[in-house]
Amino acid sequence: MAAKNTAGDKNELRGPLGEDYKTLRSRALKIHRRLKKAYPDAHIPLRFSSPLELLIATILSAQCTDAKVNEVTEDLFRKYGSAKDWAKAPLRTLEKEVRPTGFYRNKARAIKESTEDIVERFDGRVPETLEELTSLRGVGRKSANVIIAHAFGGAGIIVDTHFIRLSRRMGLTAELDPVKIERDLMHLLPRKHWSDFSLMMTWHGRATCTARKPSCNGCAVSGECPARDSRGEVKWDVKLPPRKKGRSGK
Repeated sequence: MAAKNTAGDKNELRGPLGEDYKTLRSRALKIHRRLKKAYPDAHIPLRFSSPLELLIATILSAQCTDAKVNEVTEDLFRKYGSAKDWAKAPLRTLEKEVRPTGFYRNKARAIKESTEDIVERFDGRVPETLEELTSLRGVGRKSANVIIAHAFGGAGIIVDTHFIRLSRRMGLTAELDPVKIERDLMHLLPRKHWSDFSLMMTWHGRATCTARKPSCNGCAVSGECPARDSRGEVKWDVKLPPRKKGRSGK
């Protein structure tokens, strides 16, 4: 979808299936309602009791199951209570402790460097804005949105692999780049729905709309999904319409 920032341009938007902005937004809201009905108890699987713990768990969750992360952090969260505790820990010790989650060298360094940043730049408190969170070493945009949404009660579109797959299958975007997908869905959904929509899309991607064999029969959103007849394959020719040049010619 070609997204623009000004409200006055929204009526000119076209989705990847040729829908106008109003029709596409209406369909996105219907999908949200159906997901809400299908997953009323959807919640983040990672266990945490503070923004710092969620930051650590999010770093460890890369290429690792939530169950394994929860298993590893159960003892770690008792051992390390503050950002200063994590920052002072020897790198080799952290590597050994997080090794079961995989990619342990990169993850240990990311934890150490991000907590050092928190201690040195933010008085030991995890920052609350996207800009500040993504300025931390080892914290990307997806992790920052997870923290904003689930630790601080804010709003964010969390684009993981499930979200990328489902949003394209559902014809809500034609993009592949996570930042562009985030931008497109921010235009389609009210801010108040950003976080829970992201969470429910992930649940739906794990339970029903899987990568290799989506269960289109009985799918909660099949009536609003253009991929239902192709068993999840995006067979349509998704194209982004050309952007209109502004007065500046840009």
